[in-house]
Amino acid sequence: MSKHEIILDTVDMPKLFENIAPTMLTDTTMDERKSKVLQAMKADGYDTLIIYADKEHGSNFEYLTGFLPRFEEGLLIIENTGHCTVVLGNENLKMANHSRVQVTLKHNPIFSLPNQPMDNEVLLEDIFREIGLHHHNKIGVVGWKMFTTRNSESSTYFDLPYFIVEAIKNVIKVDAELLNATHLFIGGDNGVRTINNANEIAHYEYGSNLASSCILSAMNAIDIGVTESEVGSKLTAEGQYHSVVTIAATGTRFEKANFYPTHKQIELGDPMSITTGFKGGLSSRTGFVIESEDQLPASQQDYIARIAKPYYTAVVKWLETIRVGMHGGELYEVIEEVFPKSEYHWHLNPGHLVSDEEWMSSPIYNGSTEEIKSGMIFQIDIIPSVPGYTGVSAEECVAIADETLQAIIRHDYPELWERITTRRDYLENQLHIKVGKEILPLSNTVAYLRPFYLAKSQAFKVNK
Repeated sequence: MSKHEIILDTVDMPKLFENIAPTMLTDTTMDERKSKVLQAMKADGYDTLIIYADKEHGSNFEYLTGFLPRFEEGLLIIENTGHCTVVLGNENLKMANHSRVQVTLKHNPIFSLPNQPMDNEVLLEDIFREIGLHHHNKIGVVGWKMFTTRNSESSTYFDLPYFIVEAIKNVIKVDAELLNATHLFIGGDNGVRTINNANEIAHYEYGSNLASSCILSAMNAIDIGVTESEVGSKLTAEGQYHSVVTIAATGTRFEKANFYPTHKQIELGDPMSITTGFKGGLSSRTGFVIESEDQLPASQQDYIARIAKPYYTAVVKWLETIRVGMHGGELYEVIEEVFPKSEYHWHLNPGHLVSDEEWMSSPIYNGSTEEIKSGMIFQIDIIPSVPGYTGVSAEECVAIADETLQAIIRHDYPELWERITTRRDYLENQLHIKVGKEILPLSNTVAYLRPFYLAKSQAFKVNK
């Protein structure tokens, strides 16, 4: 497989789109979601699913309810009849009336914060009996992990708090099946959340657009004497909830185990990493606070040739190769060929699915026969880790859409389609990347990589 010639050259910055209103999920979309879950339950023979949520692990719950229980815990119990029950703590009771699927509310204050009133306290077992869980034969528990291990018993690994699992086991019949059913939501082959309709893609593009606008603003703010916190302030937008810890780290990272931006000042020659993410998209960059190659550290004078250009080659091949119908293992092999793991020591999946959370799951792994499907939203995420060298990254999000889905987006969301077209034009005409026809860039800075932050007019591109 031939490699592109990558050059560092004068490149116009990508266009940013400001004041883009969020697209709300329609009632039709929410009805489709519930229908997809019920069909998946029927296909696998489940009588009931018990879906867990907390602030960090609530996307499967939110998929149907439209909300997270924030600082509390919650359960959504959906039966194969379509009836839904939510079990909520003190400060989320009001949300039952706003749930996007109709629910019956059960209050359990043990889901509330420590030392709050325990009014209406009831055993969780009693709630499960009230809804008839003891009559069901196959019960699925949905947390946020599928435990894709080699252990044949991983289907009985549960990532819910112990007291919830114990209460379930105390109620169900002795011969009932209790299984991890998270794959019904996020499994690469048939997980209901892995495929998005046009409304969902428009909904998630909002966060991807925000993240990429923030990352470019942050890159432009990097300068000698500026603090991490000043750069970090560019990585938030419109009061939106972050899907990841915001990173604005210069020089040595993780001093005193700290993750967050500080008032440390940026110095010439520093490595620097910046990351931000919202629902639907993450943007990330790593590079040097310098203007030219001769300012690289003495031990990394070959950084561009050794690390940055090979990485960018992999990003280009990813964008030019991915297509509907290919297996994830095929794309893995493409990246392995142009950016060998043995040489660049990337460890995670070279690309993964994105939705309400930053990392849902990934069909892209060694030997994967999981199919890339129309409606998937991917984060390009290939992280090299070569000893003695600063890393490099240009993580961004794209959707994969066949002609039918593209036509729907073009008709239903013409302004979104115009943004997508502008982004594709930039990739093709400024960066000279032959983007696959099924790729819809959801962020503005896909493949825009400035390895030297102070050289603000320079970026990588493919040499024609």
